[in-house]
Amino acid sequence: MDFARIAVEIVVGFLSLFILTKFLGKMTITQITTFDFISALVLGELVGNALYSREIGIADILFAVTCWGLLIYVTEFITQKNIRLRLFLEGQPSIIIKQGKLSYKELRKNRLDIDQLLHMLRSKDIFSIKEVQYAILETNGTLSVIRKSDYENPTKVDFNMQGKEDMLALTLISDGRLVSDNLKQAELNETWLEQQLATHNINDYSQVLYAEWKEGEPLYVEKY
Repeated sequence: MDFARIAVEIVVGFLSLFILTKFLGKMTITQITTFDFISALVLGELVGNALYSREIGIADILFAVTCWGLLIYVTEFITQKNIRLRLFLEGQPSIIIKQGKLSYKELRKNRLDIDQLLHMLRSKDIFSIKEVQYAILETNGTLSVIRKSDYENPTKVDFNMQGKEDMLALTLISDGRLVSDNLKQAELNETWLEQQLATHNINDYSQVLYAEWKEGEPLYVEKY
């Protein structure tokens, strides 16, 4: 076995994957979606198979990694511009618990059973579903949780204070585009939204990087 050749190809493969990962950004590692997971598997196979094949040289490894990297980059660029394609490739978060009510429909849709949900809640230091106001299953498989006000730390129950239940913030504008479903869910309309944006000297959605609304609070807006 040609140990020197394998050693050189391992080093080249490692460096090329490292450079590619740095180029694609930290999100490729920290927020692994279904598409990112497949990409990672293919990149690993490209380099792994090349190490033990005498017919595949360093140039072939670099070419394969570069081509696949460009494909990932172009796809990520397109998904930034096209929300529908982004939802298709990356999926969208699912509200498993909404206003303290467990959604069996969302559990079944995400093939998540009660034991798995309880395990995920315990990892958030929550040992009872009744403590949860909102639980959102993110696209990378993690669970985001908003506790009921009575169970926040420190708890208002300990101070005999009546808590007001927190509401979920809704994204109304993302990447310069209106999120119509969330606007309807908030029972708001575009006229109201345009009036709110006008107070921030904004006359078009394309000027807004991100805007969210939460009941009882003013519209939060971030410009490009």
